Amino acid sequence: MLSRTADNLFWMARHIERAENTARVLGVSHLNSMLPSDMTGDAYLWYAPLNITGCAPGYEARYDKVTAEQVSHYLALDPENPFSIYSSLKLARQNARAVRGAITSEMWESINATWLEFSRTSKTVSYEGIFNLADWVKDRSHLFRGVTAGTILKDTAHSFIRLGTVLERADSTARILDVKYHILLPNLQDIGGAADYYQWGSLLRSVSAFEAYRKLYRDVITPLNVAELLILNPKMPRSLHACMNEVDAILEDIDGESGKEARRLSGELHAALHYGRIEKIFEFGLHEYLTAFVERNHQLALEIRNSYLARNEGSGMASMVKSQDQVQ
Repeated sequence: MLSRTADNLFWMARHIERAENTARVLGVSHLNSMLPSDMTGDAYLWYAPLNITGCAPGYEARYDKVTAEQVSHYLALDPENPFSIYSSLKLARQNARAVRGAITSEMWESINATWLEFSRTSKTVSYEGIFNLADWVKDRSHLFRGVTAGTILKDTAHSFIRLGTVLERADSTARILDVKYHILLPNLQDIGGAADYYQWGSLLRSVSAFEAYRKLYRDVITPLNVAELLILNPKMPRSLHACMNEVDAILEDIDGESGKEARRLSGELHAALHYGRIEKIFEFGLHEYLTAFVERNHQLALEIRNSYLARNEGSGMASMVKSQDQVQ
């Protein structure tokens, strides 16, 4: 496969996943803002989604204060924010159009219809309507993945699509977990309270893991169990372990002499998660562990780009900046 084609497929999938993840973060932030809590002020509640998505520096450069309306618009609809849902869907469609011969007609129709409907709706949507739009984006992302799984050949093109999806998903899960643990509840007296319970529950819902948690632990929601589920459980689709299982298998399947370093980095990440213990992670420090994971995941993405993708292709370069930002 041509490296330029692989690049477009990789970033098409990564931008779709990014749009869905941003929609998830927005939806949960909106729900949190309506919960009874001792916390006051939009700034406290709405700075977290900016950190999770890596958009805080760009937001601060344009706005003097943090409000629900401004953050929601910036993350969902702002065409000047390269990580907004608007920009992610636009870039996904551009990448898909560049490789229409490598994807199925159903995939193209799905992604094209999603962009056309979103771009039309975004011109008139109200603040309250943004959250219904976020739910719609999640549904469209699920539809696209289902169409992809049901129509495309399970060949190299499919491998690069899955690779982009799971790398982006792993980055997002690590960021969501780290921001909740390290930023959202900085005061020890808040731990174990009603706000703490609702926020950990919201975190689980943001990665579609609430029902899985209840099934596995049948207990009150605790940080240790949540972290174990989202980091080490290989059966949880959005866990770091599950994502790295798939990355490792995909890279072995793609193979190629130029991909040795990418496979080595992937193997290291996979082994650390496969043999990891949550107690050791907490001893090391959850924030430090997740920050290191985001950086290593970014290094892996760079090595995959250097090994397989078009090095001068602009479709993915602007988006790679997000993964360079350390979780604050």
